[in-house]
Amino acid sequence: MVLDTLSGRSPIYRLEEFFSQQDIELLLGKDVTAKAFNDTNIGRTLDRIYEVGTMKILSQLAVNAVNVFSCDMRHVHFDTTSVSVWGDYALYNNENESKKIKIVHGHSKDHRPDLKQFLIKTLCVEKNIPILGGCDDGNASDKTVNNQVLTNISKTMARHGLAPGAYVYIADSAMVTEDNLRTMDENLFITRLPFTYNECNTAIRNAILSDDWEDLGVLAENTPSSSRPPALYRASETKVTLYGKEYRAVVVHSSAHDKRRQKRIDRQLNDSKVILEKAVEAENKIAYFCRKDAEAACSRLEKISSKYYRLETEIVEKVKYARGRPSKNKPRRVVETRFVIEAKFKEKSIEIEQKQDEAGCFVLLTNVPREGKLAHNSEEILRAYKERHGVERNFAFLKDPLIVNDLFLKKASRIEVLGMILIIALLVWNLIERSLRKHIEESGESITGWDNRQTYRPTTFMMTTKFFGIQVIKLDETRVLGAKLTKVQLSYLRAMNLPISIFTDPKPG
Repeated sequence: MVLDTLSGRSPIYRLEEFFSQQDIELLLGKDVTAKAFNDTNIGRTLDRIYEVGTMKILSQLAVNAVNVFSCDMRHVHFDTTSVSVWGDYALYNNENESKKIKIVHGHSKDHRPDLKQFLIKTLCVEKNIPILGGCDDGNASDKTVNNQVLTNISKTMARHGLAPGAYVYIADSAMVTEDNLRTMDENLFITRLPFTYNECNTAIRNAILSDDWEDLGVLAENTPSSSRPPALYRASETKVTLYGKEYRAVVVHSSAHDKRRQKRIDRQLNDSKVILEKAVEAENKIAYFCRKDAEAACSRLEKISSKYYRLETEIVEKVKYARGRPSKNKPRRVVETRFVIEAKFKEKSIEIEQKQDEAGCFVLLTNVPREGKLAHNSEEILRAYKERHGVERNFAFLKDPLIVNDLFLKKASRIEVLGMILIIALLVWNLIERSLRKHIEESGESITGWDNRQTYRPTTFMMTTKFFGIQVIKLDETRVLGAKLTKVQLSYLRAMNLPISIFTDPKPG
């Protein structure tokens, strides 16, 4: 099932068809008939895996992978995503079913509230290498799931030989609750302080007022382009107290303003302008008989201001002339003169600039030390948090609609096993990319990427496209390549530390 997931993702009920077109002995190291992969056997296998325990199997595989590839375990990232599924799943009426994940309606991160769903959770190291994962109820809260992980994280990391204080747990803002912070105990963490906390807004406001920033520059790993310029970062560190305990708080300002916060600020600016517009509208209906009255009205109007705007006024004379054509060489006779007020809106530039700066700020909450083995400065805290994009990138892989939505696995237990299969496949997929990039980093050499251009950041998908159309000819028990491998193909094999014999030897070692 893992091989199939990595080789095109056929629905499970078509595994037999998939393997009928494969050299099974070369893939598995053992000659098995394609009929062994019928849907009945696959169903029994899914049930047996569930009985043994998906978390048990996955965690042991992850321990082996981390040891073989010497993964850096200092930063551990956690996140969840919802996976929408089609079909009407059975209710949970008996005791056995109640222990399984519940496929129900919940907050849909896919924006499909009409579909039932379940959650996939992953705990990753080195940005995107999963060392723990599984499924949860479709209506489970991220805050609750975080607490479950935090309760068991010491035991999980102990399997990898790490005690509390030897790694940093990194999660999104859903981690910040009183229970979760208390559960952290001796574990170190980095998270984002939600804007719902007054301490967050206070820290941002104080950082802007003090204007004591440390310039961090560009932290992006990808090469910037004209259409997507890099964000510039700066940081200011302070302290906040939550639930009676003091934490480090790093206020980060990014030149790429948060779009949602910017929209909220735009609304606040507009509301501030509306307050003055009402006063101006009322004044526009009045015409004064004498300038002194108009000047008094101007003075009164200019005293009215809002948080982000003030008014500048000007008196304009409105003259009414007598009817008829004026006499030659004589000025037109003025019947009456009125004085009206014209008001212009002027921005309070300092206040607006301060508010715009707030739009680009967020606060990272942490208890990592400033000194010692796992000490982090402000830049290192931000870099560690930004590694979360690797976990989020995983979700596109885990939510492929062909492998999930079209399966109609009617048992919740089998959905849970499928989640494990997907995470194992993700583990292999990301380790391939890690091996490619590590080789390039150590050798300093680029590799052929898209459109025959050289790249220093190859992907697993990029690698798979280089091996299309390879033919292996089998004569009795001997296999030979139909044609020599190209230089590009050989370069990818070297980068992955794989011999050419993987195409011809069922047991290459």
